[in-house]
Amino acid sequence: MKKRCLCPSLPDVSILGFGCMRFYREDGSLDLMTTEKRIDEMLAGNLLDAAIDKGINYFDTAYTYLGGMSEVFLGKHFQGSKRENVLLATKLPAWLIQEPKDFEKYLHEQLHRLNTDRIDCYLVHSLNGPMWKKVVELGVLSFLQKARESGKVRTVGFSFHDLYCVFEPILDAFEWDFCQIQLNYLDTDYQAGIKGMFKAKEKGMGVIAMEPLLGGKLATQLPLQAKQIIDQAEPKRTPAEWALRWVWNMPEISLLLSGMNAMDQVEENCRIAADAVPSTMTEQESQVIEKVKSLFHERIKIHCAACAYCLPCPSGVVIPLVFSTYNEAFRFDDPSSLIRYYHSLPPEIKADRCVACGECLAKCPHHIPIPEKMVEVTKYFEQADK
Repeated sequence: MKKRCLCPSLPDVSILGFGCMRFYREDGSLDLMTTEKRIDEMLAGNLLDAAIDKGINYFDTAYTYLGGMSEVFLGKHFQGSKRENVLLATKLPAWLIQEPKDFEKYLHEQLHRLNTDRIDCYLVHSLNGPMWKKVVELGVLSFLQKARESGKVRTVGFSFHDLYCVFEPILDAFEWDFCQIQLNYLDTDYQAGIKGMFKAKEKGMGVIAMEPLLGGKLATQLPLQAKQIIDQAEPKRTPAEWALRWVWNMPEISLLLSGMNAMDQVEENCRIAADAVPSTMTEQESQVIEKVKSLFHERIKIHCAACAYCLPCPSGVVIPLVFSTYNEAFRFDDPSSLIRYYHSLPPEIKADRCVACGECLAKCPHHIPIPEKMVEVTKYFEQADK
């Protein structure tokens, strides 16, 4: 297993990290949230041990994964010599923080769950603009500094889910060790994207890529035309291999995360990682990826660059987020997850709050008829929910 540097204060990390959110339950289900169904610990334990045997040393979990049971399971499994040979990463549940003392409360609970006296990589989980504002006001930066100085956590970072214009101020606010961003060959301009990757690297931070397969969609749910491009390409590779190699080709990426829940996934991903060398993708191979990207580009409904020049909206609509969610719903043939996501957004930021004042029109460098498109978006998600 090849390794790269995530942080100078840590041992080098395997370029493939194990995401511990998708373990099967004892009843054979993949229910990600409930605490009522126990993890199939024998199966999950075999996967973890196989991953270690193949050289994986980075294991990623979070306070809420599998209804909180993921941390507990890892705490039981990684004991003694196993613990000394792995790097454990978990995440502070930022949305649960209500007062300053909650930071220490959750860290203490996570240390107990993980059965360890120190967390190797501690991330503020799923940051966006409102969440960032909230935790900063409650003192998250001083908490992180003290936690790192105390040795309870060795390194600190954050995972990110918002527009690039939110990403850069977070980078500049603290001496982070690393960040975790969504990155795959389709999401080069989505959220932090490639631009965010380079910016973080310029600041000396490690960069972790999450969703390299878009939750498995780039492996098993490609539209027919995209799959035909992959099938006809040389060298012969699975869709998953093309996607993973694209991420590993970038020297700026320290590791990518994969939520593996079957032995064949562990074996295939480790096989691909064995000879994944940065900056070695040929022009011919890059063209295969570009052809697939072009096909997906044709599915985009609104060509918004998420520059955020249109913000703030007088009515509170987060225009780039609305447009990106709408576009995402058309990329694959199953829009259900994006429909659920849109309906989970705060009502005050959604498309139906637009009053067609027109203030955004003069600000948009791409001359998008924003009020008109807001009507289109609202109609789509209202009909999709029926």
